[in-house]
Amino acid sequence: MLVKVTLREKKISQGRKSLYLDYYPPIPHPETGKPTRREFLNSYILDNPKTEAERKHKKEQLELANRIRNKRWQILNNSEVYDEFQKEQLRLKELGQECFVEYFKQLADKRKASNHDNWISALNYLNDFTNNSLKFKDLNQKFLNDFKEYLLNTTSKRSKKTKLSQNSAVSYFNKVKAALKQAYSDGILQYDLNAKIKPIKAAETRREYLTLDELNKLVKTPCNSDLLKRAALFSALTGLRFSDIQKMKWNELEYISGQGYFLNFNQKKTKGVEVLPISEQAYSFTEGTENPKDMPQDVEVFEELKYSAYHNKHLFQWIGAAGITKDITFHCFRHTFATLQLFNGTDIYTVSKMLGHKDLKTTQVYAKIVDESKRKAADNIQLDL
Repeated sequence: MLVKVTLREKKISQGRKSLYLDYYPPIPHPETGKPTRREFLNSYILDNPKTEAERKHKKEQLELANRIRNKRWQILNNSEVYDEFQKEQLRLKELGQECFVEYFKQLADKRKASNHDNWISALNYLNDFTNNSLKFKDLNQKFLNDFKEYLLNTTSKRSKKTKLSQNSAVSYFNKVKAALKQAYSDGILQYDLNAKIKPIKAAETRREYLTLDELNKLVKTPCNSDLLKRAALFSALTGLRFSDIQKMKWNELEYISGQGYFLNFNQKKTKGVEVLPISEQAYSFTEGTENPKDMPQDVEVFEELKYSAYHNKHLFQWIGAAGITKDITFHCFRHTFATLQLFNGTDIYTVSKMLGHKDLKTTQVYAKIVDESKRKAADNIQLDL
């Protein structure tokens, strides 16, 4: 006897309809084995779409639902394939019993350096929220939105007296979303749950930077670590991150007659391949020969450059000795490069490319700093009226 499979719609809230398949006669439920006539597709359409986008969405959802309906009919009405269908449902049921927290840990273990640390921090909060256990079958929008609220309201593990910062919550929740995306790609999740969950909105942060006058003060001020001083000034003239400066080798640098110096490298953070022109003045801080090809190619340019509390002490002492009272970290030299470029008329698209940003929105933060500074400058002249 053939099984009839019909696509039906059920009215739900906010003018929407839920799409489901109606089976006759009933088929065994893939999890309970009990006869059932309905299979909801986790898909919704608007009853009366008004915009072109809404009409397009409705059309696409109906086309997808009909393809699923046709596939189900073919499977159910071929006895040999039907057995395979049941096996597939059993396999999916078994995947649903696997632990998402353990899967997240496996993904974290594949990361390296600071990214690994960030994933582990996210894992610690996920462990606390789930008591170290969460089955894939229990992953849904409600759980993830509840976890989002937890991150926005919990205390920091570094200091139980302070709230976890919003941008830390953003970072940790994004790691969970990345794990969801990977689970969908791996076939563990049967639909893209990540796409249904909105990320936490990042809070605006102040990007501290140095003025050109302050940079020149630093050039003239001795530092207990000449290596650190040269690397910091190199960052201010190139916009490179500490991690990229630390790993940079001589074989990544080249000199082209009539064009100048170039750096060919892979960004450690974004994995993007970059070709960055650098000034002669920036190159001078490497203390290399005129042609970098004459240097030992597989050796790091800033050999033995390290990041630690001890090395940061030299940075803070150097900043203080120059009479600068701003809270400056090494990363602020990258901010300085971006801000001074915009101050001096370089267009934002070029600055974005030089920084290796994938999204222009990331660079627009610096444009806002420049606009605020211009506003302050405009208000500096006041007449006695």
